[in-house]
Amino acid sequence: MKFLIIILNKVECLDKILTQFGKHHIPGATILDSKGMAQSLEGHDELRFMASLRLLMNPAHKENKTILMVLPEEKVATVSRIVNEVTGGLNKPDTGILFTLPVDYAEGMGTNA
Repeated sequence: MKFLIIILNKVECLDKILTQFGKHHIPGATILDSKGMAQSLEGHDELRFMASLRLLMNPAHKENKTILMVLPEEKVATVSRIVNEVTGGLNKPDTGILFTLPVDYAEGMGTNA
């Protein structure tokens, strides 16, 4: 099992990503409203450098979404493919990141892992 985390900056892609997850039988995502460090610090005068970095990113971008999932390892590639197709590619600036961590044990998913 894997704990998959997606920090999605292109929040306009969220509904399409979740729809694609459903079509590929990938249930159980938890979505949190989140904010990056640069977004949180942009109002602090002593950290103007961080705020200036915002000019390199999408200046209208005020929030992101964090998607959390525990899923079988064999579904990770499908999730990655879906996210990259819908967003246009996580390799593009200010799109998002996706990563996994191992899950040694899980309950409440219909089976124990």
